[in-house]
Amino acid sequence: MMLKNNSKIPLDKFIDKALYDKSKGYYTNKNPFGHQGDFITSPNVSVMFSEIVSIWLVAFWEKLGMPKKINIVELGAGNGEMMYQILKTVDNFKKFRSSSKFYISEKSSYLKKIQKKKIGKYNVKWIDNLNKISKCPSIFIANEFFDSLPIKQFIKTKNIWSERFICLKNNKLQFIDLKTKSSKIEKIINNKLPNKLNFIEHSPLAFKILKIISQIILKQNGGLLIIDYGYNSKKMFNTLQSVKKHKKNNFFENVYQSDITHMVNFNYYKKKIKDMKLDLLKLTTQREFLIKMGILERAEIISNKLSFSQKSDIYFRLKRLIDKKEMGSLFKVFFATKKENNFKLGF
Repeated sequence: MMLKNNSKIPLDKFIDKALYDKSKGYYTNKNPFGHQGDFITSPNVSVMFSEIVSIWLVAFWEKLGMPKKINIVELGAGNGEMMYQILKTVDNFKKFRSSSKFYISEKSSYLKKIQKKKIGKYNVKWIDNLNKISKCPSIFIANEFFDSLPIKQFIKTKNIWSERFICLKNNKLQFIDLKTKSSKIEKIINNKLPNKLNFIEHSPLAFKILKIISQIILKQNGGLLIIDYGYNSKKMFNTLQSVKKHKKNNFFENVYQSDITHMVNFNYYKKKIKDMKLDLLKLTTQREFLIKMGILERAEIISNKLSFSQKSDIYFRLKRLIDKKEMGSLFKVFFATKKENNFKLGF
């Protein structure tokens, strides 16, 4: 256990240790993806998802004026499935393929090994610093990346703000809210505290990464595509959860053996990214994005000459991606770029 009896740790530090501790961390010791793991992501549901993302990348590159050099950077590539399918798909677009340099930014050395085994034959560079990419236009893709970053939680009760910590008392982990100054919170979130807000979820690491990305896009051009599960509301609420074997898990059980995640507040992200000077911001559901990008037509084409059972499998997977009761509405697609690029495909 990371805590001694009667000691405490801020929530984000606890999450970071639980997920990324070098010897015990969840993401540093196991492959959590797929039916045998703890959760499944869209690229592992159907190859059509990654094919659609690939088409969007090519179209955005064309909108940027088909630069002879462009960086394609995936943040947190999981088991490597999306990047693998993107590389396969863009082989059909020779000009784009020859212009593109592919990067993966991955914190987990364990997942890096899985990615390298899958994508080894392709020319992909793994980086630990986004500023190490080539000085040319860059497109960043983040599929279920930001929801896995550590968050802080702040709670206001009777006009008094507290920060959420985790403590170990009588050998049991529990939440504890410790009084803090509003000026300290404002420094962390880099904003004034709105009077009507009583609860804040904020990831310092997420906005540190977004600042670097925004600066690269402003200097070199490009854009950021985020696909993640979340909500679009001025009001924030507690979305912290733990997941094991595709089910919600007691947050204090199976530490190091279960995923810890939260829902992205896209309204909050829009405001923060606008402050970073990216001023073309688009948001839609995964369902609307995939349908507008032609996933229904793609399903029809690839299922045309298949057997009934193979067709059924394709449409079962498609339903999982776009159905409003499954991933279709819960997952959102968010795009940020410079206003002058005026690119709205899929939105």
